[in-house]
Amino acid sequence: MDFPIKKTDAEWREILAAKGAEPRAFEVTRQAHTERPFTGKYEEIWADGSYHCICCGNHLFDAGTKFDAGCGWPSFWKAVPGAITEIVDRSHGMVRTETVCSQCGAHLGHVFEDGPAPTGLRYCMNSAAIDLQEK
Repeated sequence: MDFPIKKTDAEWREILAAKGAEPRAFEVTRQAHTERPFTGKYEEIWADGSYHCICCGNHLFDAGTKFDAGCGWPSFWKAVPGAITEIVDRSHGMVRTETVCSQCGAHLGHVFEDGPAPTGLRYCMNSAAIDLQEK
C-alpha cells in the first residue's frame, strides 16, 4: 500500500527515539510485531484526551471511545473517520483485520467485531504504536 508519509527505517528509528517511544515501537509499528498482553503502558490508562500515531502524530482515537475489553491491550469502539486503513491479515493461520495508520502505514493492531454498542467494534491497539495527548 502507498501512504502519504514515507520514511526510511533509519528515519523512523530516529523519529521514534526523539519522541521517547517505547523500546519496541519500531518493531511494532514498522514490522507488525505485537506486544504481549497486559504489558502496554496505555492498557490501564483512562485519562481524557486523544490518541495519536506514535510515528506521524495522526489523530486516531478520542479517549472517550476507549473501553476495558479485558483482552490486555488498549481497546476503542470507534476510530476517527479516515484515520485508519484496514488490511486483511492472514498471518498465524487465521484471518483478521489489521489496522494501520492511514497517513504513514504504521501497524497499530487489529479490529474485531466483538465490541460494545454503538459500533460493535473493538479496535485492539498496541500501546507502543499510540501516543496519548492528555487534555
